[in-house]
Amino acid sequence: MPDATRLDRIDHIVVLMLENRSFDHMLGFLYTDQGNRSPSGQPYEGLTGDESSPDGNGGKATVFRIDPTKPGAYFMPGADPGEGFQATNNQLFSTPTPPDPAPVPTNQGFVTDYAATLRQRARQGWSVYPGTTADDIMGCFTPEGLPVLSGLARGFAVCDHWYSSVPTETLPNRAFALAATSQGHMDDHTHNFTVPSIFGRLSDHQVPWAVYGYHAQPLTRGNFPDISRADESHFGQFIDFKNAAAAGTLPGFVFLEPSWSSTGNSQHPNYDVAAGELCIHDVYQALRNGPGWAKTLLVITYDEHGGCYDHVPPPSGATPPDDTPGEYGFDFTRFGVRVPTVLVSPLIEPGTVFRVPEGSVPLDHTSVLKTVEQRWNLPPLTARDQAAPGIGEVLTLDQPRQDDPLAGVIVPTSVGLNPARTEVSHLDQVHADLVQRNLIPDL
Repeated sequence: MPDATRLDRIDHIVVLMLENRSFDHMLGFLYTDQGNRSPSGQPYEGLTGDESSPDGNGGKATVFRIDPTKPGAYFMPGADPGEGFQATNNQLFSTPTPPDPAPVPTNQGFVTDYAATLRQRARQGWSVYPGTTADDIMGCFTPEGLPVLSGLARGFAVCDHWYSSVPTETLPNRAFALAATSQGHMDDHTHNFTVPSIFGRLSDHQVPWAVYGYHAQPLTRGNFPDISRADESHFGQFIDFKNAAAAGTLPGFVFLEPSWSSTGNSQHPNYDVAAGELCIHDVYQALRNGPGWAKTLLVITYDEHGGCYDHVPPPSGATPPDDTPGEYGFDFTRFGVRVPTVLVSPLIEPGTVFRVPEGSVPLDHTSVLKTVEQRWNLPPLTARDQAAPGIGEVLTLDQPRQDDPLAGVIVPTSVGLNPARTEVSHLDQVHADLVQRNLIPDL
């Protein structure tokens, strides 16, 4: 039986995992003008507007509100920041090689690391929006600039202490999100893993699941052996997701991918954030307008922070998933940087700030796994998801709500040219590699 009293009323857990944005960068100003308290009076770990980071020249750069009306606003921070293990260490500890055990992070290296990254991007010929400076890493979106994500965060629940699972880049964090381990890997050089995933666990217990790409076969399909060998009926594209939602035929667990293209909607810096707003809107509307809405829990999250500024030090005390030695000597006892996570269900009270009690294991990507395991009485995949808290307690209402927090919301559109429009994205390259190795069908 589920651990949370209302989790057994959920028949569909749907996860949309977007790319490389930090909590402050996307939702830090959500409740600033209300004294960082929700309408119900819950405290919210957002920005005050006074947070700053040394600029490396004797001064400091302060956080600022991105003006959504300015050209280039939705391509902020203007270039792809550093996002690997050493870059993340530099942002958190102002050194790529902190001592072991690491001290409490100061989060004071974001501007200096971005300055170094901009110089590197210029040498490599990578895209940079005209006029971008290192201080731009301190730019954070306002609720007016992200009316869809912010509207759902205010209208349902926002998690202000949800951390990426490991302090590094995309694929290790996605592996933790679906298998509770990256098998020691700490960079994106490894494109597939050899461990069981949540998909195989669900199949073993006759719980239906599906993975949807956007305009292509999902990249996730090539990540784990128990999904790459699964029947074709488990996979589709966004139109198939919309049709299943409309027909009321969504399975128990659904994992959604955005479009990985540099002109797509993944929100990876420095791609179009407004396109991602439309993606979030369309996912929400597909679910809300379907017959299964009353029994659905949607989790909107981001795999890692992507080098974007956040002021909250990531905690230590993470449970290593197994005995696998980590690359770079990492022992998997530190969480990654805070990322935006919004929980959406008509069983959630509006204006909820959802967090676990202070001093307990924090929320991270394996909390989704724990929730799926609680809902369908599945055994854990590793020690990490066994230790993780679930999110079922966010469901506090006895009757499903009928209101729509996005009623009247206009999805934003970007102004200015996408600086990365001619580039092949990193994850498109990963997708192509998995196709070439016959781990994803070339359809």
